[in-house]
Amino acid sequence: MKRSVAFLIGLAFAVGFVQPAGASHEIVVGLLCDRTGATQTVGVNLCPGFHDYTKLVNSKGGVEGHKIRLIEIDHEYKVPAGVEAYERFKKEGMVTMFVYGTPLVYALTQKLTEDRIPGISPGFGRADSTDGGRYPYIFPIAATYWSQGAGAVDFAKKQLGSLRGKKIAYIFFDNPAGREPIPVLEDLSGKEGFQLRTFAVPPPGVEMGAQVLDITQRYRADFVIGHLFGRSPSVSIKEFKRVGYPLKKVVSMVWGAAEADVLAAGGWPLAEGYYAMQFAGVGEDFPVLNEIRELYKKEGQPVPKEMASTVYYNRGVFSMALMIEAIRNAVMAKPDGRITGDDVKKGFEQIKSFTLGGMVPPLEITSHDHEGGGWVQIYQVKGGKFVKTTGWFKAYQDVVAKHIKEAGAKK
Repeated sequence: MKRSVAFLIGLAFAVGFVQPAGASHEIVVGLLCDRTGATQTVGVNLCPGFHDYTKLVNSKGGVEGHKIRLIEIDHEYKVPAGVEAYERFKKEGMVTMFVYGTPLVYALTQKLTEDRIPGISPGFGRADSTDGGRYPYIFPIAATYWSQGAGAVDFAKKQLGSLRGKKIAYIFFDNPAGREPIPVLEDLSGKEGFQLRTFAVPPPGVEMGAQVLDITQRYRADFVIGHLFGRSPSVSIKEFKRVGYPLKKVVSMVWGAAEADVLAAGGWPLAEGYYAMQFAGVGEDFPVLNEIRELYKKEGQPVPKEMASTVYYNRGVFSMALMIEAIRNAVMAKPDGRITGDDVKKGFEQIKSFTLGGMVPPLEITSHDHEGGGWVQIYQVKGGKFVKTTGWFKAYQDVVAKHIKEAGAKK
């Protein structure tokens, strides 16, 4: 009898009924994407970066031997579809997700908190979620819209020499994301002594001739801060160019700052002078991108065309790398790979000096600070490409911190 039991146990190991110690465990990550909706110009280039970085990691054996399964659902930038996708991800056992879209961040904040699953929103989302104490499962990593707004004002000040008495226009897509920076801009208006006027562009953002005329001929703005996304950034470039307003007096926040926006506007010569804010490196010369190209070369496959759209593609690579770094930290504490959302949350909060080979500034995330620094860079369209204008910088962090604190006091 004893020999029979021993034989059955040995057979079970042989055929896989019993996993040996240290066996790999698949780790599930959710990716909301918009490939067909209002912001598809972003999604079609951003989301391939997630898949390629995952492919790179899995080609090396995964995270400490555990493969990553990335599940993408196209939610078309629609809240109901995004919430439905979240529930599907959850059933698949995801431990973290990329949320995609400020409206989705607001819609999923409570669910993520209740389910104890960390969601990331690099360069978008709700700025007050920088406060990890109040929003333990939301990570607005990189630069929130409050930090971006502060950075844009600081850049305008450097361009104009002084803001006192100047007229600044803020043209924005009229939804929660577009409205998010306004309180910080209003505060800085009082602090720096400039006049601020806001110009809302209603969805879908493809008509803004009236707003541009108001900005340039009635208001006569000294500088313009743009916060448009989807199809609307390219429309703004064309409209400002059409009325003769110098594009060197326009700085776009991060979602109107890509090659796709310039090309949709009519090409590089038309957009000459346009300033674009970034939270990740632009261009093809980064070690991780070289690794991805080499991987495709070894497979005998062509390099994906999306890699040429470096602004959005690079952000996809960075965002996935960040989630995998958090997963790696979690797996180091649980080598069997059977990690939970809580484990990954702690993994995010252990990230320090993360640069992805120079693609991003040194990010440090803690349980109190889920933003990681608020760093931005400015590039300019010059000679048919984006040319770096500034190094990494952050601005008016005292003002941003005040708004974070005030948001907490209102709750």
